[in-house]
Amino acid sequence: MTYVFFGTPRFASIVLEKMIDAGMPPAAVVCNPDRPAGRKKILTEPPVKALAREHGIAVLQPESLDDAFAASLRALAPDAFAVAAYAKIIPQAVIDIPRLGTLGVHPSLLPKYRGASPIQSAILAGEHKTGGTIYLMDAKMDHGPVLAERSLPFDPDTETYTGLEERLATLCGGLLAETLPAFMGGTADAHPQDHAAATFTKKFASADAFVDAADLDAAVAHGGEGASRILHMINAFSPEPGCWTMKDGARTKLLAAERDGRGALRLTKVQREGERPRDL
Repeated sequence: MTYVFFGTPRFASIVLEKMIDAGMPPAAVVCNPDRPAGRKKILTEPPVKALAREHGIAVLQPESLDDAFAASLRALAPDAFAVAAYAKIIPQAVIDIPRLGTLGVHPSLLPKYRGASPIQSAILAGEHKTGGTIYLMDAKMDHGPVLAERSLPFDPDTETYTGLEERLATLCGGLLAETLPAFMGGTADAHPQDHAAATFTKKFASADAFVDAADLDAAVAHGGEGASRILHMINAFSPEPGCWTMKDGARTKLLAAERDGRGALRLTKVQREGERPRDL
């Protein structure tokens, strides 16, 4: 069983670790190049690269998925590719390289929440169930036939993005470890998605995480739908892009919150611009 793993961030590294733990390391991993990170802009390797190097797995970091890169993949004679949060669009010419096909790993119950931010979007929507999907990739985004799905309950009032991401990555890694051998052996059944039921997500920016001060005051004083909306925003946008408001002329990050006994919003950690985070 020869496969190549595509992935870059923390989510992908957790999926890859589950595959390695299951005794199914890939022949190589493909991830984005090292990038400057943090305030000091230190050149930093992606989490997937760090994990692959720990286990002696070959690492490919192309700037573009061009013909020369495609040729290097063909030289590996892969049976399949597995793609989890690679963070680049993969052209059809590369998707078609493996003998059997390319599997996508997506942290939602497709066709719901296709696109760049399925975990954040599920929290923002106040969902109480999400999950992971293994599907056959085609030219369209998160569009191909489903091979396996598994659901995961969660509470949007208490679950932050970071925690839910880790739980979903662990679930998806286990699901991929179960599905890939069946796919290789020709025993995995694929069924088409209900495209009419598809919903789509976008990459969020700082502007999406802004909370009007008047809305925040009302949520703290009275609760209601406004409290739910803001609490879910704080949880979904932690740590990035970070929920924030303007308070007394200064940008203030809303780092953590909960509901009080009346159902109103209670901020538990904030950070005023130029100051350290503080508990309330």
